[in-house]
Amino acid sequence: MNKLKPLLFLFLGLLISSNAIAQTPFTITIEPMAITELGGLQSYAYGQHDGKWLIVGGRLDGLHRRQPWAAFDEAGNNNQIIVVDPMTQEKWSTSLTSLPTTIQEQLSATNMNFHQTGDYLYCIGGYGFSRTLNNHTTYSNLTAINVSEVIKAIIAGTSITPFFRQINESKFQVTGGHLNKIHDKYYLLGGQKFIGRYNPMGPGHGPGFLQEYTNSIRVFSIIDDGTIITISHLPSYTDRDNLHRRDYNAVAQIMPNGQEGITMFSGVFQETVDLPFLNSVNIDSNGYTVNNTFQQYYNHYHCAVIPLYSTIENKMHTVFFGGIAQFYDHDGTLVQDNNVPFVKTIARVTRNSEGQMAEYKLPIEMPSLMGAGAEFIPNPNIPQFDNEVFKLDDITEEPTLIGYIYGGISSAAENIFFTNDGTQSSASSQVFTVFLTKNVILSVDKLNQQPKGALNMLVYPNPNTGDFTIKYNLIKSGDVKISVFDINGKLLDEELIQNQNVGEKSISKKITGIAKGVVYFIQLETEYEKFTQKLITEN
Repeated sequence: MNKLKPLLFLFLGLLISSNAIAQTPFTITIEPMAITELGGLQSYAYGQHDGKWLIVGGRLDGLHRRQPWAAFDEAGNNNQIIVVDPMTQEKWSTSLTSLPTTIQEQLSATNMNFHQTGDYLYCIGGYGFSRTLNNHTTYSNLTAINVSEVIKAIIAGTSITPFFRQINESKFQVTGGHLNKIHDKYYLLGGQKFIGRYNPMGPGHGPGFLQEYTNSIRVFSIIDDGTIITISHLPSYTDRDNLHRRDYNAVAQIMPNGQEGITMFSGVFQETVDLPFLNSVNIDSNGYTVNNTFQQYYNHYHCAVIPLYSTIENKMHTVFFGGIAQFYDHDGTLVQDNNVPFVKTIARVTRNSEGQMAEYKLPIEMPSLMGAGAEFIPNPNIPQFDNEVFKLDDITEEPTLIGYIYGGISSAAENIFFTNDGTQSSASSQVFTVFLTKNVILSVDKLNQQPKGALNMLVYPNPNTGDFTIKYNLIKSGDVKISVFDINGKLLDEELIQNQNVGEKSISKKITGIAKGVVYFIQLETEYEKFTQKLITEN
């Protein structure tokens, strides 16, 4: 009797069972809600007061065009300030035209970095067309908005001008990063400076452009007495290899030691290849650390995100909604698409008390290819820590309305970049209510096995025609055995690679005489770890 076969199927059975049903502390549901006359918007900034939203900036169109003359055109700027009451489903707005020109231009930009502290919404940078410069630029301003007063003025139809202040600071010339806060310090995380019109052919074509990633975490204090804004710059961090990120998710966290922190999840693009980062960066009041022991495969682009922390279990949960990613799940198989398509995936990353992270695909999806550039706007009545992470243990009502998702890009297909003429995507006007239910005995959140372990094994493309590549990482030098099994556990191929050095490796393989639409299992084994991944052949 072949002893390998029952052992293999025992492993596969455990893998399938752990994927199918995983204990989870809550379930998430989303329900569409219509707000009359609320138009589509993506990549905007928001604040809120007394349950009402204040929305500034962003784009009225979908994915940017490839043609320089059409990309990020002025017609797509949001030149309105919008107020929304989600409870009464009412909307008000006013034009930016009453404000000074420098404030008008910045607040019509896309991808500003923003954070609300008390009554003030601080907006930094952003990218857009400046009539003053007659060029596209990244703004080097910080604008402070008195949220409650602007909301009241817009609803009453009175002047909003007294409630805006602006300063200029060269270190704030950033778009596509994030502005977060730990205690009394602000962190401007990642992003880039982009001057000129976008051109996919590069800066040397057409009129050209300047693109400089910050590669940094810029730390500072804001001293604001309501009249004068003073910036005090503090020691910051630069890391070209790990902080070269933009258009990603930087999310407030409670770390395993109980302290406030931030995690930079994924982002684009790596320094050496035009693909998303899979690792993450953790920031606390003492500095930052790069986490290479966990790889995030879903939700790589900026999307709506919910942070929740359980003090009792010392677990941090971060839930991501749709957007754009290099990977997605197809009938139980992790599919890699280096065109980085739009996806429907809703996923959760959970960090335990030891700092170990795991990724789960939720059983629900976005209703269509949407979510990139959307925002989650929390229900302010739900208990939160000082850094706006939800107190999961204090949520008792079932289900609980924890907030809303508004806007983002809605795409007609997964990959539209190379055919985009402006009709394949749009800025979504959809609002979703987001409900959380606790005390769920069993859920079908699917554990993504891929990030587990040190091998970080990946088989791609998947599905394929029998030709594929195995990518993996060795933390110790030694021998590596690669085995291919069919669905019945029969060994089809085996290769021993001796004396491999530490580091990332790629091996090309080919399965001959295969049938189409069939499942195979690729197993990678070292002296310290074994991992198996499912492979599907194309029909």
